[in-house]
Amino acid sequence: MQIKECIVSAPGKAILHGEHAVVHGKVALAVSLNLRTYLRLQATSTSKVCINLPNINTFLSWDVTALKQLFPDSGAELGNVNELDAELVRMLRDFVGVSNGTLDTRSMAILAFLYIYLCVFAKSGELPSLTVSVWSELPTGAGLGSSAAYSVCLAAAMLSASGTIPSPLSDQENTARWGEVEMELINKWAFQGERIIHGNPSGVDNAVGTWGGILRYRSGKITALSRVPMLRILLTNTKVPRSTKVLVAGVKDKMNKFPSIINPVLESVDAVSCTCEQTLTEMASDTPTPEHYNVLEELIDINQHHLNVIGVGHPTLDTLCRVTLARGLHSKLTGAGGGGCGITLLRPGFCMKRALSPVISTSGMEVSGNNGLVLEERGEMLPQLSQ
Repeated sequence: MQIKECIVSAPGKAILHGEHAVVHGKVALAVSLNLRTYLRLQATSTSKVCINLPNINTFLSWDVTALKQLFPDSGAELGNVNELDAELVRMLRDFVGVSNGTLDTRSMAILAFLYIYLCVFAKSGELPSLTVSVWSELPTGAGLGSSAAYSVCLAAAMLSASGTIPSPLSDQENTARWGEVEMELINKWAFQGERIIHGNPSGVDNAVGTWGGILRYRSGKITALSRVPMLRILLTNTKVPRSTKVLVAGVKDKMNKFPSIINPVLESVDAVSCTCEQTLTEMASDTPTPEHYNVLEELIDINQHHLNVIGVGHPTLDTLCRVTLARGLHSKLTGAGGGGCGITLLRPGFCMKRALSPVISTSGMEVSGNNGLVLEERGEMLPQLSQ
C-alpha cells in the first residue's frame, strides 16, 4: 500500500453558553479557537506502527504483525463508522495492558489511535508501516476540546493515507479543506475516537474541530451558524483539575433534590443561549454596535450566576470574574466548570497586557478555511516531534 505523508490540524473549542443545561436537552453554543492540534503522518519501511505524543511524553511503537492478530476473520467487519466495536476496544485494552477502570490521558490517546488505525485500514486487509506525530497548543483536561481535535486529526490523516478520501490539495495551494461528504466521514470517525476517550460524548466537540466556526447543539442535533461576527476572547486556564463526570452527576443530584428550583435555572440558561444566538446573528447582518456588546456582556454575567447556582463554580473562577470586572470586562466559566477554563469577552479595540493571559480569537464560518480542519502541504508550524 502506497502511503503518502500528510499534515493536518484542527482547532480546539470553547462553550459560549449552555454548559450542563445541554445535557438535559437545552441549547449550547460552541465556538472554535485558534489554538490547534497538529498531526504529521509519515510512511516508514520499519514494519512498525509508531505514535509520538510529546505533549504527554508518550513515544510508542508496535510490530505490524502483532497488530494484525487483532483482525477478525473478515477485516471488513471493523469498518463500521456508525458503531463502536466494543470487542475490538476490549482486545485493544488487553493488547496495551490497561484495565477496565478509569483510563489516564495517555492510555485513552493510545486506544483511540489504534482503534481508528485498525478500523480505517481494515477493508484493505493490509496494515501499513507508519509514524504518527502529534503536537498541540491545547492543554489537556481543561475543557477546550483537546481530545476532539486529536481525534479529528487522527481520522482525517488515516482516511487520507488509506485513500478512503482524496487529497484536496492542488499544486497551487499550501492548505486546503475537504468537501462536505469527506468532512462528514471524518467527523463520524472522530466521534468514535471521542467515544473511546469519553464514553458518551455529545459530539459537539468533534464537530467544532471538524468544521470550525460557531455551532448550535441541542439534543444531538448540531447546526452551524452560517453568519457570525468575529469575537475576541480572553482565555484563562485556572489549572484547577476537575472531573466532568462528577460535576455532571452533581447537577443531576440537585435536579432530583430541588426540581422546582433547578429546572427553571436550566430553562433560563437555554434562553441565554438562544438570546446570544439571536444577537450574534444580528451582529453578522449589520455593523456590531455597543448595544450588541452590552447584551453579550449581560448574558455572560447572567449565565455565570446560573452556573454557580447549580454548583459548578469555583473560587478561582470567581476571582477571574472579579478581577476582569474591575477592568470593565465580563467573564464566565467554559466547559464543565469546577476549575478548568474561563472566557472573557473583549470589545473591539480593547488591549490587555499579555502577562494576564494569552488572547485568542474566535471566528465565524466566513473566515478562511483554516478555522476548521485543514490539510497542509508543509508543516512549518510543527516542532520536532520525534523522541
